[in-house]
Amino acid sequence: MEEVIKGLLKAEADGSISFGNYTLDKKEKLKDFEHHGDLYKVKTHSEVTKLEKNGMFCYESVPGTTVGYFNATIQGVEFIVSGAEDVHITVQLEENTSYEVFVNEVSVGEMKTNISGKLICSVELNEGTAVPVKIVKI
Repeated sequence: MEEVIKGLLKAEADGSISFGNYTLDKKEKLKDFEHHGDLYKVKTHSEVTKLEKNGMFCYESVPGTTVGYFNATIQGVEFIVSGAEDVHITVQLEENTSYEVFVNEVSVGEMKTNISGKLICSVELNEGTAVPVKIVKI
């Protein structure tokens, strides 16, 4: 996966999207990126990366990350993430629902979304190494 997404957001051949750039010192954003009939907006820099789909929250990491092959379905979400240090990631899913979280293909346990459908997990990162994350509805 690229450590930097040129243009901040791009469509992948498999239908997923890649976004973010954790190497930026100051915030940059891109809005109205059309992909499969949806409009995406990304804000990213070293401190935070945020993604919105059709004006609704989708993904956030603190500190910032580069995210590859992000694909959200009714069964969950999967992506590859890289960054300069360990991160807290929040994703939007179905409210009050249990999910199994896999980091680097290893289950880190079951987590339940809150009333607003947000799930928060932590991922240990080393700069230059991308880590796969998969969150699956149970």
